Amino acid sequence: MKIIVCIKQVPDTKGGVKFNPDGTLNRAAMLTIMNPDDKAGLEAALRLKDQYGAEVTVITMGLPKAEEVLREALAMGADKGILVTDRVLGGADTWATSSTLAGAIRNLDYDLIITGRQAIDGDTAQVGPQISEHLNIPVISYAQKIEIDGDSVIVERQYDDRYHVVKAKMPCLITALAELNAPRYMTPGGIFDAFKADITVWGRANLVDVEDSNLGLKGSPTQIAKASDKVRKGTGEKVNLDADASVEYIVGKLKEKHVI
Repeated sequence: MKIIVCIKQVPDTKGGVKFNPDGTLNRAAMLTIMNPDDKAGLEAALRLKDQYGAEVTVITMGLPKAEEVLREALAMGADKGILVTDRVLGGADTWATSSTLAGAIRNLDYDLIITGRQAIDGDTAQVGPQISEHLNIPVISYAQKIEIDGDSVIVERQYDDRYHVVKAKMPCLITALAELNAPRYMTPGGIFDAFKADITVWGRANLVDVEDSNLGLKGSPTQIAKASDKVRKGTGEKVNLDADASVEYIVGKLKEKHVI
């Protein structure tokens, strides 16, 4: 079995968010982590590897520094890492990103593609399903449990207060929830091996069946109208009242805000 896991290096929002003049994220200036949903998807792939002897390839699109999350994935147990990076790919929205990743994946053999449900820097949950559409394969989203049955995959798909059990023949794509599992830690030996491993680097020339009009900022139909860091709350209003007056004051505020 061959599994491809799409991972993304995202800003660690605890360290603050920085923007370029055009409103896009200044990723080079921020601390970064592996996207949590993607890490759960990677762990799911590694568990399938442990159980069935699968080969796990991780792929990411981003700046050259995104190689860091690929090496983290290798240190956790992935077999190969592919970085897709090129200036013409910068500023991509979900459509351009999914077009790029699908173009790269067309170079590879695979039975299963796993992505995170969504990235914490965009929260769109669109890239995974869009990749499946580009590749013309089935997609099962919001996976909370994954099992293999011959040439098919069986997934418990989260849905409100219950779940669906969905079965699809491979190849197919699954989007994973962060709650799917608890990702393993990197091992010391894995870290040493990861930093000695070769990372495959692809650019625009390596993308298959993708038009230039679907790449990068120019190929993105979604444009950013406004971007800002999280708004800091003010100090609020302080009052000094006795118990009865305090109750009356609080109830009045709740009514004013239409809470009650």
